[in-house]
Amino acid sequence: MAKSGTAKSTVQFIRTPGGDDLAILPRNEYDRLVALAADAQEDAAASRIVRNSTRAVKEGRELVLPKAVVDRLTDGENAIRVIREWRGMIQGELAVAAGISQNYLSEIENGRRKGPAELQKKFARVLGVPVDLLID
Repeated sequence: MAKSGTAKSTVQFIRTPGGDDLAILPRNEYDRLVALAADAQEDAAASRIVRNSTRAVKEGRELVLPKAVVDRLTDGENAIRVIREWRGMIQGELAVAAGISQNYLSEIENGRRKGPAELQKKFARVLGVPVDLLID
């Protein structure tokens, strides 16, 4: 038994012998609904990503850098200097916290020396950033 759809749609409904209601709709209406469902899935996925990232930032598992800091890093400035300044530290404070001299830190920040991996890890720990951010 067929019922006609609303004035906006040409959807028809039929009842199967088993009692299930089926909707019969034009292909363009079906395609529109499929596209809407895909958009909803994308929106849900984006929402999940934002929610997970927000939680990670709040828990300290992710770092959010101001645009000015990112711009300086992108421009090739020394990452240790940029992050140190962003954290409001002077060279002497970072040098003491890392167990090195201020002159050694200055040479690292000016690109004259690299410093061993363990020192990079100390800098990262003191500055509260992932070590990957400090390595070229």
